[in-house]
Amino acid sequence: MIDTITRKPISVSTEGTAGPYIRLPFSRVAETRQLLDKNGIRYWVDEHVISLNGSPEMAVVNFGRGADVAAIRAALDSIP
Repeated sequence: MIDTITRKPISVSTEGTAGPYIRLPFSRVAETRQLLDKNGIRYWVDEHVISLNGSPEMAVVNFGRGADVAAIRAALDSIP
C-alpha cells in the first residue's frame, strides 16, 4: 500500500513497547480496515487523527504486542 501523501510504501513501525503500528492518511483508513479484516489481522484505530501545519489528516492503526509483522506487511503490500 502506497502512502498517497509521500508516495512511499506504508511501513509497519515496531518502535516502542506497545506493539507495531502504521501511520497513514485518514482517507485510506476505510480501505485499510477492509484489508486487515479480510486477512484476519487484529487491530484498532486511534480515535483521533492529526494534521500538522495544514497537512492532510493522519491516522494511526495499532496492532498490539505479539502481532505478526510479516503478515501485516504482506497484506499491505498486496494492494497499491
